[in-house]
Parts: sequence; C-alpha cells; structure tokens
Amino acid sequence: MNRRWLVVGSLSACLSVAAGAFGAHALKGSFGPEALVTWETAARYQMYHALAMLAVGATAQALRTTSLRVAGLCFLVGTVLFSGSLYALVLSGERWLGAITPIGGLAFMAGWLAFAWAVIRGR
Repeated sequence: MNRRWLVVGSLSACLSVAAGAFGAHALKGSFGPEALVTWETAARYQMYHALAMLAVGATAQALRTTSLRVAGLCFLVGTVLFSGSLYALVLSGERWLGAITPIGGLAFMAGWLAFAWAVIRGR
C-alpha cells in the first residue's frame, strides 16, 4: 500500500506543478483575474493533498491500517472532485461545476480525519 500512495502522490504533485505553470503562463492572457485565482486555488489544493498522499505512503510503512487506505482514497477523490471541478470550471466557463467543488472539500476533510484516526489507533 505504501508504494502505491507514494507513486500516486508524486504523480499528483507533478501534475500540480504543471497545472500551476500552465495557469501562470498559458492562461494568463486568456482569462480574467478571478479565473486565474480559481485555477491557482485548484493547483494549490492539489499540491497540499499530493503531499498528504505522500504522508499516507510514508506512514503506511509503520502502520498498516484500513484508515490509512481510506485517507489516501479520500485525498485522491478530493483532488479529482475539488481541483478537477475548478480546473474544468475555468476552462469551460460552466459555473454549475462549482457545485461539485464542496464535495471534494468534504472528501479532503474525511481524509484528514481518517489519517488522524489511523495515527491514533495504529499499532
């Protein structure tokens, strides 16, 4: 389990850097300041949770708990729903995509709670 989250976290971090660079350079002249702030928020939260997936992978070397798997999955789902919906909102202009973003935020929170539970209960 630990290698899987280390790989997924590393790939997500790489994509976050690429998305940030794309937003800062390629989108700068095409979108307004509000859209660019939204894009940056998506990239930032993706990076935070890429690091969280790396923490899950590193912690899994010491603790083998289902809660860690749940945490990693929540971080991954949260990234897709939160950051993915914001990226799609900016690129498409479809405002309804913003309704998906809070579901991703809830997944992030569930992931952090599962991670805390894994550390508290892990042996």
